[in-house]
Amino acid sequence: MTATDSITDRIASRRAEMVEDLRRCVAIPTGHDHRPGLDELRRFFHERLSALGATRTDHLGQERPSWLLGGGSDLAPPETAVFRCAGFDQMEGPRVLIAGHLDTVFPPDGPFQTMEIAADGKTAVGPGVVDMKGGLLVALYALEALHEAGVRVRWSYSFNSDEETGTYCSERALTEEAKRHDVGIALEPALPGGALAIARKGSGQFKVEVRGQSAHAGREFEKGVSAVYAMARTLTAIEGMTDLESGLTVNIGPIKGGTATNVVPDFCEAWGNARFPVPELSEALQQKLIALETDGVPGITVHRSFNRPAKPETPGVRRLAEMAREEAEALGQSLPFESTGGVCDGNVLQAVGLPTIDTMGVRGGNLHRHDEWIELDSLTERAALMARLLIRLHTDWASDAR
Repeated sequence: MTATDSITDRIASRRAEMVEDLRRCVAIPTGHDHRPGLDELRRFFHERLSALGATRTDHLGQERPSWLLGGGSDLAPPETAVFRCAGFDQMEGPRVLIAGHLDTVFPPDGPFQTMEIAADGKTAVGPGVVDMKGGLLVALYALEALHEAGVRVRWSYSFNSDEETGTYCSERALTEEAKRHDVGIALEPALPGGALAIARKGSGQFKVEVRGQSAHAGREFEKGVSAVYAMARTLTAIEGMTDLESGLTVNIGPIKGGTATNVVPDFCEAWGNARFPVPELSEALQQKLIALETDGVPGITVHRSFNRPAKPETPGVRRLAEMAREEAEALGQSLPFESTGGVCDGNVLQAVGLPTIDTMGVRGGNLHRHDEWIELDSLTERAALMARLLIRLHTDWASDAR
């Protein structure tokens, strides 16, 4: 039996333990910037990774733009914790950055709080089981198995707390870490069928503000300038910016404006999101949004934040994905490749040149819903794949292979 086979068997033997750890992690509420839960889950991983000899560095968070939907927070921006294997700076071999996020989309006081296992024991439902508490455990168990087997690879493991709200607080930390690594692996859940995402669209947020002139809608309607009507004309123009053939989509919602039906509204605001497959479409769209701005009455201001660039397939990504597929096939697993319109922290990592695959997490579905589910066998299967890939990268990936 090879060392790799031994590690695979070691992980498989811990299935029940993995399921119980998932139950424990899922029961910790980490949605809606719930700091007590985020701190507790971070401590859980701190204890386990510290036992492997890893050291921890905390990056301070940045403030989110105040105009974003949901606004800022009265609390300090959440930190990003980065753990490094013992001897990271002295080791040879590629520097692998494993990236995961602690936060979910579920409120800490909502009805969806615990994990329930199906009667057949094959699946479970719970908040964040696939996005991404299952994925966080995949990497942890892989690293533990490598440590127990005495196999040394060069890794860092980052934990941010704001991926679900745009990675604004942790963007700088992730960018800094990406620049000092050679390979990126993010733990987003697998695409349907267990597929690996090798290309992602980028995402941009924007807000349109329209200023008008209020007036009595009955007595002096003609003296008013409706911000709502001006917004309607503006949104019609934005609707025309979508180009399905090229893969560019622009969505608007929600919209707020006016105070009463008998008052000409003097203010209206709308939030939007754009998705684009290549940087050139992002730049062209932003120029069109800027061109909407006007002074006077009505006046239009457009706020923009396109902080998640497109993540196209590159030679480095293809090579990394092919390595993952070969290791999956050696385990008897299938690993098809797909592209997706979703975005994640992998977009941020690859934007500075780090080849990144970002759906190395578990299999499941119904993300962000109250019936989010996981295929429990994928916990050990993807952990074994992660361990094998880390070993493969250590021996076959040159540090200049970007």
